[in-house]
Amino acid sequence: MRHDAGGEASSSARSAPGYAGDVSPQLACQWWQAGDAVLVDVRSDAEREWVGFVPGATALAWKQWPGMVMNADFDEGLRAAVPAGKKVVLLCRSGVRSIAAAKRATELGLEAYNILEGFEGDPDAHAQRGRKGGWRYHGLPWRQG
Repeated sequence: MRHDAGGEASSSARSAPGYAGDVSPQLACQWWQAGDAVLVDVRSDAEREWVGFVPGATALAWKQWPGMVMNADFDEGLRAAVPAGKKVVLLCRSGVRSIAAAKRATELGLEAYNILEGFEGDPDAHAQRGRKGGWRYHGLPWRQG
């Protein structure tokens, strides 16, 4: 099912403790496409490979498979990816790891936002993702393979 990228998403950030705020997938995409923000996908390499990825996004895992071990190069990679004065919008599977990454980015001095719903959204009644929100669900740019 594909949904309009415009949707009824909020056009502003929602405040959050420890980082600049939470934004809808649509607003994050607008900022990124306008060049106002850097989009960083913090999912593991395996997730991006198996589930799909956003072309042009910076791939920088917060934790890596197997074992979901912290990426020791995260800080250095984030500093290299986000130029001074630019916002960073962080994307994970469901919008949980990206909160932790946004808090860390804020500690590093960046204006960091978590993308609500993540790439795949919340699980539905059948415990399947991709049908209740998320970057993909809203028809925003992504590819598989």
